[in-house]
Amino acid sequence: MIIGYTTGVFDMFHIGHLNIIRRAKEQCDCLIVGVSTDELVEHEKNKRPIIPFSERCEIVGSIKYVDEVVPQTDKNKYAAWERLHFNRMFVGSDWQGTDVWKRYEKQFAPVGVEIIYLPHTDGISSSILRSILNGDSDSKLLEAIKYDPVY
Repeated sequence: MIIGYTTGVFDMFHIGHLNIIRRAKEQCDCLIVGVSTDELVEHEKNKRPIIPFSERCEIVGSIKYVDEVVPQTDKNKYAAWERLHFNRMFVGSDWQGTDVWKRYEKQFAPVGVEIIYLPHTDGISSSILRSILNGDSDSKLLEAIKYDPVY
């Protein structure tokens, strides 16, 4: 049985989030999703999520591709592996080649965990949505959303 693992904040859930989860589930039998706690997001990004942690967990857990939701209280992926024993870890392709994910590749190779980079959905993110809600996004972004059927 192939156990997969991915993580995210999943604030203001959007099509990019769904794409990562769906594509991950296509490549494993059981998909575990770590949802970042409010405290972790505040520590790492210096901002509080718009959607509270418990609600983000409920949203993610309601998706048919998700078999289990766990809290992500820190960024220690190896400690998560020690608890969950996943075979594959999924992350967006925008992280491929970064120093942190090169380290994860080296760290997980000896225990047989495969890091799989899934296509990033361009043009949407929770940061973009937050920017629009704050009224400080540029007109190009608003035009892209207005005319792109993905939105």
